[in-house]
Amino acid sequence: MPRIKVAAAHVAPIFLELGATIEKTCSIVSEAAAHDAQLVAFPETYISAFPVWSALRSPIHNHELFCRLVASSTLVDGPEMAQLCEAARKNRILVSVGFNEVTRNSVGSVYNSNVLISEDGAILNHHRKIVPTFYEKMTWSPGDGAGLRVCDTQCGRLGMLICGENTNPLARYTMMAEGEQIHISTYPPIWPSHAPGESAYDLAHAIRLRAGAHSFEAKAFNIVSSGFMDTAMFDFLAALDSEAGNILEASPRSVSLITGPSGTAIGDERCEEEGILYAELDLADCVEPKQFHDVSGGYNRFDIFTLTVDRTPHRPIVFANLSEPRQLELNSGDEESTDSV
Repeated sequence: MPRIKVAAAHVAPIFLELGATIEKTCSIVSEAAAHDAQLVAFPETYISAFPVWSALRSPIHNHELFCRLVASSTLVDGPEMAQLCEAARKNRILVSVGFNEVTRNSVGSVYNSNVLISEDGAILNHHRKIVPTFYEKMTWSPGDGAGLRVCDTQCGRLGMLICGENTNPLARYTMMAEGEQIHISTYPPIWPSHAPGESAYDLAHAIRLRAGAHSFEAKAFNIVSSGFMDTAMFDFLAALDSEAGNILEASPRSVSLITGPSGTAIGDERCEEEGILYAELDLADCVEPKQFHDVSGGYNRFDIFTLTVDRTPHRPIVFANLSEPRQLELNSGDEESTDSV
């Protein structure tokens, strides 16, 4: 049970700019490693934007922004992700990062995804948010259960959930039942829910509740990395609509923090300023509280309650012909050969 130092990046991307955001991400990875952190976590869809515009104006006006989001997204095995993997390997640090994911199956599907990269530069886990929340459905396709797993790392057993997934008791229990010691929660910089003057969804308050609750129930540490809305992002979004700026001003900002197995925060938190949070964790602290409520062990009734998680990757096509690929030679007048799908 090691003692480790971890970092939560409360940072803004270079909004809708893939290359520049990747460069900034690599720089922060190096900075965290220089401060002796063994793990650094980045916010939800940090690469390269959270689509806040879906809350600010009608979707019929957002086609261009959707196309720009796709252009600033990346493949999980693309060159931009390879650049981040190399930064993790070079700095010998674990990296958790949220990104907008595109695929080779479609030019227009985007997933809200997160990867955990080892200190050797290998991708340990790739998770797609299982259900986009509210207006997020205008942008992201739903994910699957393939990434609902906890990984053995140099920092202990790590699990991760994205934003509203931390409200899902079954998703959180899945992490607990895999022996999770460190949980990573990622969130956007802001999440508008109501018009100015109405009762707004207090994102920071909700994050503190969820972070503390999961730590207390799992008896695990929780690294919360939320996005930060810088001036460039605010000015861009405020210019979209006459009411956009007022909505942004009235919507509570996000918060980054780290909680311990008792559910209480460790050290400071970040909200109004961009920066990196650091904390030293002793994984041995996860043991004693398990005497009280070990919900994945002695404090449960598995003869009464059962949970089955389907980790099958959901892909749009499966090829049943397992023979070696062959090149079709089609001459004028020949009939095209077909393989069964």
